[in-house]
Amino acid sequence: MRRDSRSVNEWKARNAMKNVTAPAVFAVIVLALGGMPAGASAAEIKALATIALQSVMEDLAPRFEKASGHKVRITFGLGVPLAKRVQDGEAADLLLGPRGSIDGLIKAGRLEPGSDINLARSGVGVAVRKGAPKPDISTPEALKRALIAAKSISYTNPAFGGASGVHFGKVIERLGIAEEMKAKTKFPPQGGFTARLLVTGDAELAVQQIGELISIPDVELLGPLPGDLQSVTTFAAAIPSAAHQPDAARALIKYLQSPEAAAVMKAKGLDPIAELR
Repeated sequence: MRRDSRSVNEWKARNAMKNVTAPAVFAVIVLALGGMPAGASAAEIKALATIALQSVMEDLAPRFEKASGHKVRITFGLGVPLAKRVQDGEAADLLLGPRGSIDGLIKAGRLEPGSDINLARSGVGVAVRKGAPKPDISTPEALKRALIAAKSISYTNPAFGGASGVHFGKVIERLGIAEEMKAKTKFPPQGGFTARLLVTGDAELAVQQIGELISIPDVELLGPLPGDLQSVTTFAAAIPSAAHQPDAARALIKYLQSPEAAAVMKAKGLDPIAELR
C-alpha cells in the first residue's frame, strides 16, 4: 500500500492485528469479485480516506493487496476537504468519509449511485499522555472542570471542517468556556492527530474521534464525551462517478464489510456496521 502523507515505518510499528490469515482474506475477496478469472489484471486503487479510518486502513489495505494482487494508494485527510476534492473533480476510485459528506456528493452526482455503504461509527473522546493524571470527565460538569484545570488542550481546528473539531467547538461554547479555552488550545496541523501533542508535551488533554486517539502510542483514553455532549459520526465508503478502477474498488469495499475487517475496526476503537448487500 502506498501512502501519501505518513511514514510507512511509523504505521507498520503500530500494526498489531495479525490474527487474520491471508487465505481467509483471499476467500472474502474472491467472493467480492464473483470469482477471479484467470488472467484478471491487477489494478491500482486510488483512495481518499478520513484520518478516522487511517489506523484501520493501514492494517487492512496490505492484507487486501496481498490476497487480491491489487495495489491501494491512500491519501489520508479530514473528511470535508477530501469531499471537496471529489466535488472539484479529482480522480479517485474510492472515498472513505463521514456519511454527511458522502450524502452531499451523491446528491451532486459525484458518486456512483448505489455504491455507498456504511462501515463504522465513532464517538468523540478525551485522552491524556500515558502515566499522566486522569481527571474525571464522566459528566458535563466534570468535563468542564477538567478543561478549566488543564494547562493546555488540543482538538481539531473547526475551520478545517473535521467532524470532531466542529463538534467540540460547539461543546465548549455550550459549557460556557470557549473564550477561556482559546489561550490554552493547541491545534494540530490539518489532517493531524491531536494525541501527538500529548506525546510531545504540547497538550495535557486531547479531543478527537476515539479511534484517532488510541491509534497513537503512549496515549491513554479517558473516555467518551459524557452524556448528550457526545456526537457519533457514521463513516461510509463510496465509489466516485469518475473512478478508473470501480471493480477493484468494489472488491475492497466488500472486504471492508467482512468479519475480519469488522474485528480490526472494533480493535481500533470503532463500532463496525453490518450492512451487507
